[in-house]
Amino acid sequence: MMGLACSMVLRCDDCVKYHLGKCHELGVKSEEIQEIFSVATLIGRTIVVPHLRRATEFWEELIKA
Repeated sequence: MMGLACSMVLRCDDCVKYHLGKCHELGVKSEEIQEIFSVATLIGRTIVVPHLRRATEFWEELIKA
């Protein structure tokens, strides 16, 4: 979960997808993912927003599968 927040701040989409996949495998809940996204946004501010959008889309794909 920390890796996900760090990857978002570092703006690495491949890393974000990796960490989201691991979070999904480990049973992290959507509410917890949203909290991680909030932390990343607090640290990275507006530069994180495009990555946040893509991460949200990918998470939704994961939970639908």
